[in-house]
Amino acid sequence: MAIFEKMAKATAERDAEIMVACLHDDFEFIRHQTGTTMDKAQTSAMFRGFMASEDVVVQSQRCVYENDEVLIEHTVMDFADGSREAVLACHTLKDGLILRTETGATPIKPA
Repeated sequence: MAIFEKMAKATAERDAEIMVACLHDDFEFIRHQTGTTMDKAQTSAMFRGFMASEDVVVQSQRCVYENDEVLIEHTVMDFADGSREAVLACHTLKDGLILRTETGATPIKPA
């Protein structure tokens, strides 16, 4: 199963453990808000918090491109603080897992 399919399943089922299982042990996440990085443990905690919160909702999720080296994904997400963002993520892959994620986001004003 492709990484995107696993991530989409995790999102649909609100199962953070599926998402965490997609991360390489050397995983690094570069936060678009600050440019700071998070490791696998920190990112896993963030995923668990997102999945546990009914206020965090993925409105749409699609794979732009995926091969054995990279996954590009686009999502529209609502966050617990009431904000909504269109998020473009570039996931670098290694050994069939996500090694590095860097995101860019555009705030979306409520309708």
